[in-house]
Amino acid sequence: MSRRNLRAADIRVFSEAVRDFFAATTSESAEVRSAYVLEGDEAILWNDYNGLIEVDGGFSGCIAFSAPRGLLSHVLLRMGDQEFSDANHCDIVGEIANILSGSARRHFGEGLRISTPTALPGRGPCVPRPADRTAYAIPLRWNGYEADLVINLESCG
Repeated sequence: MSRRNLRAADIRVFSEAVRDFFAATTSESAEVRSAYVLEGDEAILWNDYNGLIEVDGGFSGCIAFSAPRGLLSHVLLRMGDQEFSDANHCDIVGEIANILSGSARRHFGEGLRISTPTALPGRGPCVPRPADRTAYAIPLRWNGYEADLVINLESCG
């Protein structure tokens, strides 16, 4: 089985998806910066709220979106929501992760199996990364807040 890490075009799919989400939802694009390789054993950058999707079928690994409470509160406000509960913050971070998974499926093919998004409040335990897999962080800034996408995928064949 031949394996490959993600290519620049693969990573760009996720950058464009998150930029498009913010533009469509809030009428203000996110500033997506250059992706970089995460060093060490831990692949996930945890923030106040985290949306995690596990992937297999052609590629395996996970995709995560991690954001501070303030960013998500402002997104909820722009969407017309006035309740800023943990449940609503988890819903929106899960929705963003779900949009990323849809972009991944369109890019990598229908054979990609994607888990239901898991929304996790708080800075929980990190998701370990196999030593031979490269993980990428894609930092973004929206409305003065910093957030991260983490793409931890590798082809299975």
